[in-house]
Amino acid sequence: MSPLNLELMRAIDEIYTRMPFYGSPRIAATLKQMGYAINHKRVERLMGIMGLQAVQPKRNLSRSTEGGKRYPYLLRDLDICEPEQVWASDITYIRLRSGFVYLVAVMDWFSRYVLSWRLSTSMEYHFCLEALQEALQKGKPRIFNTDQGPQFTCEAFTDRLEAEGIRISMDGRGRAMDNIMIERLWRSVKYEEVYLKDYESVADARSGLRQYFRFYNGERLHQSLGYRTPEAIHYRRSSSLPVERPRVSSPSACKP
Repeated sequence: MSPLNLELMRAIDEIYTRMPFYGSPRIAATLKQMGYAINHKRVERLMGIMGLQAVQPKRNLSRSTEGGKRYPYLLRDLDICEPEQVWASDITYIRLRSGFVYLVAVMDWFSRYVLSWRLSTSMEYHFCLEALQEALQKGKPRIFNTDQGPQFTCEAFTDRLEAEGIRISMDGRGRAMDNIMIERLWRSVKYEEVYLKDYESVADARSGLRQYFRFYNGERLHQSLGYRTPEAIHYRRSSSLPVERPRVSSPSACKP
């Protein structure tokens, strides 16, 4: 990977994190305003390497593998009202000083609690499956939501969920905001940790993210959680403050 491409990918990451609705033409136009001589085809190729997609039909690494299983989106009009009702997972690009890695996380939708995470230098499915296996040691949701990326549509991943009796939900194609809670997590991770640290190596990234997720789960107060932490909500610690119930609403959604 050339130094220029790495520089462009750093800039693309920041633009996309601020404006995930921007596709390659708008990102290319923004980069041109920043002084880069670039066209949208190059931006599209780099976004593919990064695993990024705008709120429009998915391409490149977001395309499900041939023969991969696809499932309907189950969260529309669902009143998510308690922990372990819905979990979500997604992958994001994490920049290093002279390279990049991919981060996957499994998060409880209601509490925002990050159950597990893994880093990888490739987009193979194994690190996603490892994160899932760790999360399942801590509990089990009724519904598990992802996008239609090949890491989540492969048989190894979907078979593991089905073996646990978990209903699988997948974002509609071109609907990045269907997984809005984890998109918000990525913004927090980027602005509160990654962009401030400028990691030198994979080991630095792993150490920094480990400390950040401990802070995020156990110390970071969320306004939507009544100024409590994800850990306090996930483990149902008492408080009189209300929690903002995510709606992605039927009263029956909370029934076992």
